[in-house]
Amino acid sequence: MWKPCSNIYAKTLFLIAMLLIIANPACKKKEVKKTEEKIVNIRVQEAEVKFLKPFLETIGTLSPNEEVIVSTEVDGILREVKVDNGTSVSKGMLLSVIDDTDYSLEVKRAEAVLRQAHATYENTKLEFGRKQSLYKEQLVTQQQFDDVSTRLSLAEADVERAKAALLLAKQKLIKARIYSPISGYVKEKKVAAGDYVKNGANLFVIIQSNPLKLNFTVTEKDVGRLRKGLDVAFRVDAFPGREFKGKVNNIYPSLEEKTRTLQVEALVPNPDNALKPGFFAHVILYTGTERNTVLVPIISLLYEGEAIKVFVVDGGRAKERFVKVGQKYGEMMEIVEGLKAGETVVIAGQQNLSEGVKVNVAR
Repeated sequence: MWKPCSNIYAKTLFLIAMLLIIANPACKKKEVKKTEEKIVNIRVQEAEVKFLKPFLETIGTLSPNEEVIVSTEVDGILREVKVDNGTSVSKGMLLSVIDDTDYSLEVKRAEAVLRQAHATYENTKLEFGRKQSLYKEQLVTQQQFDDVSTRLSLAEADVERAKAALLLAKQKLIKARIYSPISGYVKEKKVAAGDYVKNGANLFVIIQSNPLKLNFTVTEKDVGRLRKGLDVAFRVDAFPGREFKGKVNNIYPSLEEKTRTLQVEALVPNPDNALKPGFFAHVILYTGTERNTVLVPIISLLYEGEAIKVFVVDGGRAKERFVKVGQKYGEMMEIVEGLKAGETVVIAGQQNLSEGVKVNVAR
């Protein structure tokens, strides 16, 4: 009576075994699929070493080394104006002449006053000599001697006053001719011949164009690299194929609060006057001597918060390297720590990488 049950049991075991045999290859296939290793396509470039000077890039503006407003120190009518806008001038060159007729007459009058004062002084001096001798012999009174002494002092003072008046008159006559205080160019002529000008009136603006000043700013984080005498190179749009040079001669004492930058000034030789005040300049400020520098393309860098890393290829696999960066050189970045020259750095596809991933270098 147990036989039918045994047959059923046997059949059940047979069916289970068959199902396991059928299912087992499928499981193996799934396991094979799960263990297939992913390969990431990348592009690479070797880290290179160059002998470079560290530098900062910024922008600046050229301005005159000196800009002087020439004014008149006397009143009068301008008889001549010898320069115009843009005229090249040298130091001491005559710019304009004020009608000096009145000042010439004033000099003559002052000379006459001085002669008269001098004559009075000489006569009084002789009289003082005579009365001094008489006073010693008690032939004149004390009052008479004091009187001539006083008149001699007054005559001497009159001579000094007349000399000062003559000197002042001569100075006014000299100041009727206006000269350039510096060498340069006339930036602006404010008057014309025939104009009446008063003491203190502005006549010309003279600018000194050799050398020029190059004014630029440096960010707060780079201020510690500044010092006088640093070399500066720059280009201007007017001469795209030409490089100009200068040296830092002035570092301002305080930062601009709004921009957190520091103003710096360099002197730039301009012997041929090719450079003009107001030119916009693309500036490179060299902050040290040449040194061996490990460089990688900027596009190879990955940022994780404040940390910076790159991926290198070693044995066909990606290796993660955290690095410390230094100076930027165009499209390249200096690597200070974490990478050696000649190592193969991933420059495309690194966003898809992690430590140890197998890679395929695209050619």
